[in-house]
Amino acid sequence: MKVIKFGGSSVASAEQLKKVLAIVKDDPKRRFVVVSAPGKRHDEDKKVTDLLIAYYEKVSSNQDTTPLIEEIAARYGSNAQELGLDASVCEAFTAELKALQENFNEENPYDLDSFLATGENLNAQLIAAYFQNEGLKARYINPKELGIIVSDEPHNARILEESYDKIYQWRETEEILVIPGFFGYTKNDELCTFSRGGSDITGSIVAAGVKADIYENFTDVDGIFAATPKYVHEPALIEQLTYREMRELSYAGFTVFHDEALMPSFKAKIPVVIKNTNNPSCTGTLIKEAYDRENPNRVVGVASDSGFCSITINKYLLNREVGFVRRVLQILEELNISFEHMPSGIDTISLILRESQLTPELEQTLLNEINERICPDDLEIEHDISVIALVGEGMKFHTGITAESSAALARKNINLRMISQGADERSIIFAIQGEQERLAVRSLYYTFFD
Repeated sequence: MKVIKFGGSSVASAEQLKKVLAIVKDDPKRRFVVVSAPGKRHDEDKKVTDLLIAYYEKVSSNQDTTPLIEEIAARYGSNAQELGLDASVCEAFTAELKALQENFNEENPYDLDSFLATGENLNAQLIAAYFQNEGLKARYINPKELGIIVSDEPHNARILEESYDKIYQWRETEEILVIPGFFGYTKNDELCTFSRGGSDITGSIVAAGVKADIYENFTDVDGIFAATPKYVHEPALIEQLTYREMRELSYAGFTVFHDEALMPSFKAKIPVVIKNTNNPSCTGTLIKEAYDRENPNRVVGVASDSGFCSITINKYLLNREVGFVRRVLQILEELNISFEHMPSGIDTISLILRESQLTPELEQTLLNEINERICPDDLEIEHDISVIALVGEGMKFHTGITAESSAALARKNINLRMISQGADERSIIFAIQGEQERLAVRSLYYTFFD
């Protein structure tokens, strides 16, 4: 049994939906189909989810919404027409869009979730109708009926464990169930969306719930590459990697998955394969719990992410001050700021933070609090830091990885702001100046992959 999920680019147009149909028909084991909202059809196009956000904002500010409703409905209407579906489908969708405005309550914290989820919900209904029209025994199923029960957290729902037993009851269905991704329902029947990457999360949840043999995630690339094509020309395709490696790569900038999206499948030990809707014959990238072989590749990928800053605290005899780090972390906690890394020396510690957390005012407050409560000899903040991650389960079986990577960066005159290696020897993380990110990724990639 297979659970399959199609991303926004895979369901953006009638042409793409024909490919989706062919993929589903190609394998009778594909009985649970999770779909996203329509993505961009071309570079100048808009995602339906973005249109729904604009719709919500206009409703909130009592502006005319008629053009937006027509634009959103037309996205589905044009697909329906090209796929040979009855015009009544589009009329029903227009009514659902209008109902969002009619039922709007600015004091309801779930209203935005209802707007956002409509993109996936309408698309699932359209795709189910298309499947039926093409002779498949398929139907749309709402996440509430399927059993996706989530926590009471608007825009940031988490799956509740009791959901998996409810979803499992559908395991033996003979129908192809078309499921909208991105949302579930609270115990009080409030529609509630997951965080970013929500449709991937839904696919992973359904796979875990029905105890699928494999979870196929279809997107617009052949799989996961060893480095971003933005920096490396035709990087190698990763044929297989582990959940832990995927987590490390996602954290450090790989955008194929939201880094928490695979957690339900990971817990259920269900293999995941990333495949290309436009090239379904490609084997893709397989993600599983562990390698079949004893000695995996030393490095599977090089990832990078920008938008970090570094706060360095210098204080003589810091190592003798009991509770020093606790006091620093308490300041972060009080200001609701998380940190990514904390390299240290005898008299120095550095905090690597994501800059998106800091407004100019909050940054100044943080520095003031450290000055007043820690009394450092020197306090410095550096912006525009990038993080580079070298990832591979096989690192622990090979010596000299750190030496090779440091030498490669040194040859390109790349100054290291930080080096961090986890105790499990699965990744090495470098912090560098942002302007050198592309050069660093290329240098490391060609060191280990060429």
